[in-house]
Amino acid sequence: MAVSAHSESIFRYAFKWTKNEHDSKDLVQDAYGKLWENRKKVAFKSTKTWLFTCMHNLLVNFSRKKNIVDKMDDVRFQHPVSFQPNYALKDILEKSLAQLSDVQRSILILRDSEGYSYEEIGEVLDLKESQVKVYLFRARQKMKEQLQDMAELVA
Repeated sequence: MAVSAHSESIFRYAFKWTKNEHDSKDLVQDAYGKLWENRKKVAFKSTKTWLFTCMHNLLVNFSRKKNIVDKMDDVRFQHPVSFQPNYALKDILEKSLAQLSDVQRSILILRDSEGYSYEEIGEVLDLKESQVKVYLFRARQKMKEQLQDMAELVA
């Protein structure tokens, strides 16, 4: 299997974080660039895991940089985000997902959107399988609470 076989998967993973096709494509390129730089260290059978781990790290850094820029450019980020009833359900879910920690967000995306096993997620994020399950449970609980809070605002 060629390395390019993983391009679509890591692009989807990046896009679920960034919500921007151009940024996601850039991040995929960055991941492949890092793979090329480390080609002698990465075993072929570990390529998929290595790429997802690399993408996770790139996304965390991307998010941090973006948040810093957003905070400098926009005063709104200094105040709690208020619920606006005209949001579509997708927007509400994305807003809730964005409020999770980086690890929780990655685990939720990899498990629920990409269908990865707990073991695979553990390999990607360098976590034990039991830690993956705990983070996933907490992420789902947090999203559930956030969505219930939003539903109360609408009612």
